[in-house]
Amino acid sequence: TCALPIYGLEVVGGSRDGMNVQVRGPVSAIENAFHVTLNTYQRPAKSGVYYGPDREPSADLPFALWHISGLDNFADPHPLLVKKSDYAAAHGIDASAVVNHATTGSGPSASFLGSDMRAAYYGGTALTGAGQNLGLLEYYGTDLADLTTYYSNVHQTNNVPITLLSTDGTSTSCVDSGGRRSQRCDDTEQTLDMTQAIGMAPGLSSLVMYIGSTDTSIISAMTTHNPLPTTIGCSWGWTPADPSTLDPYFKKMATQGQTFFAASGDSSTWSSSNEAWPADDANVVSVGGTDLTTTKAAGPWASETAWSDSGGGISPDKITIPTWQQYAGVINSSNKGSTKYRNGPDVAANANFTFYVCADQTTCTANDYGGTSFAAPMWAGFIALANQQLASLKKPYVGFLDP
Repeated sequence: TCALPIYGLEVVGGSRDGMNVQVRGPVSAIENAFHVTLNTYQRPAKSGVYYGPDREPSADLPFALWHISGLDNFADPHPLLVKKSDYAAAHGIDASAVVNHATTGSGPSASFLGSDMRAAYYGGTALTGAGQNLGLLEYYGTDLADLTTYYSNVHQTNNVPITLLSTDGTSTSCVDSGGRRSQRCDDTEQTLDMTQAIGMAPGLSSLVMYIGSTDTSIISAMTTHNPLPTTIGCSWGWTPADPSTLDPYFKKMATQGQTFFAASGDSSTWSSSNEAWPADDANVVSVGGTDLTTTKAAGPWASETAWSDSGGGISPDKITIPTWQQYAGVINSSNKGSTKYRNGPDVAANANFTFYVCADQTTCTANDYGGTSFAAPMWAGFIALANQQLASLKKPYVGFLDP
């Protein structure tokens, strides 16, 4: 870092434990420091352009750098939720024809609340996530007024302290001010992540929204923050230049007893055009979607089937099959998995259009949104219950559960 000011770059963040340093500066300084030229390029198979370097960046330092990120905006992070009307349009049907089982929720129009998922998947009262710290990965901030509206409308109270933490200077506020799309901030994903995590674990000691514009800044913070989030939900997908870049962080999480859940997506089979990352990374828990039915409002689990649009399949990033998927019987002629590449998802939970959602300072919706983005924070909350029980038994936390 001592050499960086010579190039006109300012150190603005990072940590020794997080293994990263964040710098900023004018384009000319960045090009000089990392021996690149920043250009704009046409997105492959997509409209619009992105900026990026013309070659692999390098630095004149007396040691090797693990990775240099933040020089392009190719990743294009997007929340893994889907609106029923968009789903219907993509499948050439009327929205009213989209079948769901929103008949037994305790929310408006029989929609499911976060508390309904707790009743269905846990059903007990003893475990609440007490003593546990949960983290959510977010690329945008939120408006906590929407969370307040949700709890007010469903006549419940949130007792979990929430922290909005900017990991790289990104704004923690997200208010839909209307006008042009570029001026708007949509906090639908961020709000539903909180309601699903808290609904499953209403007694959490803390819930931290880790907000940033780059994956390395967000996930680095998750590995060093105090208190350490022992269970983490990620409901976003993006396309990294190198899918292996974050593996040292994910492996560090495993050694620290952290469980990282990544939503598997909502467009069915993974493919090169239907990006799976980070859910197909071999060092995270990939969360798919199901269609859940309960016996009654706020009642127990009744039945469950796979949700047809749940993301999954064989890693399009050609990530090598992990050892725990090579055990006898895991891959067979019935599931047609790969014996060469990583298969997913690993676990699943309700993702159909059966949820109550409040966002963007507008009228809340019932049974309008679905997606594996509901399932990932749900699982993060569920493992908080398991970790609470393990703590009471003086045993290690779940950590990376896939093996």
